[in-house]
Amino acid sequence: MSDLPRNAVARTAKLATLPLGFASRATLGLGKRIGGAPAAAVVTEVQQRTAEQLFRVLGELKGGAMKFGQALSVFEAALPEELARPYRAALTGLQENAPALPAASVHKSLAEAFGPDWRDKFTSFDDKPAAAASIGQVHRAVWSDGRDAAVKIQYPGAGKALLSDLNQLGRVARLFGLLVPGIEVKPLIAELRTRVAEELDYAAEAAAQSAYAEGYASDPDIIVPPVIAQSGTALVTEWLPGVPLSTVIASGTKAQRDRAGTLLVRFLFSGPTRVGLLHADPHPGNFRLVPVDPEHQDPDDPAAWRLGVLDFGAVNRLPDGMPTPIGAAVRMALAGDADGVAEILRTEGFLKPGTELDPTAVLDYLRPLLGPLAEETFTFNRDWLRSQAAHLANGRNPAASLGRRINLPPSYLLIHRVTMGGLGILCQLGATVSVRTELGDWLPGLADDADTAAVVTSTVADGE
Repeated sequence: MSDLPRNAVARTAKLATLPLGFASRATLGLGKRIGGAPAAAVVTEVQQRTAEQLFRVLGELKGGAMKFGQALSVFEAALPEELARPYRAALTGLQENAPALPAASVHKSLAEAFGPDWRDKFTSFDDKPAAAASIGQVHRAVWSDGRDAAVKIQYPGAGKALLSDLNQLGRVARLFGLLVPGIEVKPLIAELRTRVAEELDYAAEAAAQSAYAEGYASDPDIIVPPVIAQSGTALVTEWLPGVPLSTVIASGTKAQRDRAGTLLVRFLFSGPTRVGLLHADPHPGNFRLVPVDPEHQDPDDPAAWRLGVLDFGAVNRLPDGMPTPIGAAVRMALAGDADGVAEILRTEGFLKPGTELDPTAVLDYLRPLLGPLAEETFTFNRDWLRSQAAHLANGRNPAASLGRRINLPPSYLLIHRVTMGGLGILCQLGATVSVRTELGDWLPGLADDADTAAVVTSTVADGE
């Protein structure tokens, strides 16, 4: 019997504590309200206690709970500071760590993948995992040809655990709305469920990673470790050293954070043109700052660092590059052409036939994307992201109503996820990035002319 099914009852019991815990906190809050405590203080206390329990339970689990925790972690920057501060470390832990699979199970998985003589493929193999995440864990090893290797091993029963956990989390999605009003959690969980089969397919992941490694092999700024071997539920790649992005977020220099942010934007949006693929799992655990020269690791020298990228289990196939309508819509929005943007939204299936739009609301709804493109450089930060989230969650705001009427076509689902996830990471980094310059080469239809850039400043400023 595999490790995850054996623990299924315990895992379900942990997840079941979430709604029960919320009920008890809500009752406590009502009691305090009756006793005269200010409403805002009571809500904050309930939020804090709910966050503490949510992050603790998610951090103790593998499978879907861990995957959901990783997806949620990119929205940490949008949390109110009084919630984000005490639980930032817990969210970071979700991006990098999970309970480890026992060595005996690891050896069994390797024997199933590579045969009973699997040890002959390695000069050395470390039984202690170097990293663990939602559906597998990574071990350091040395391949038989002397290359430092990362051996990724899938948890037994990971697929069933993923689906079971996500089904459970779907039932308590409203709790997450308490923490981050405006974030639609149910669609996020539904999307994760649809990606399960893809992320469990290590052969497909190996093919995607190989394509990226080849496409970026000569890139001086971005590094993707080549695949060494793949069989069954085991994937072996070259080891990627470096500073985890979570560490850069927590304690990196301004130069490191700006470098990471710039290269993150470049990598995410250049993939479709260069490789025909979009890396669709942007969370800090999948990125590293890698020194160009191990002997020269000056944290204040941007040129000393490259961006290393891990985990290609979730990709979107875009063989023709990013869709041209995206660049065209952004260009029109920057120029204040709300009617042109609305026409593209209708043509691409974002709006149902006959849907009427307030032109002002269209540009207001797109403001979180327009702001960073309106300036030569833009500094992302948590306060900005929180203000944008609050703005779009305001029921009296026409843009909020528009958001509820927009339909996200399946072909744009992962592009939206990557864009929003990338924004969250940039705000965690506090990075200053020339977004328009970085996107200019990779978004067909996005004109980089002085007239459009000049119009933009007043268009965005009117909505601030």
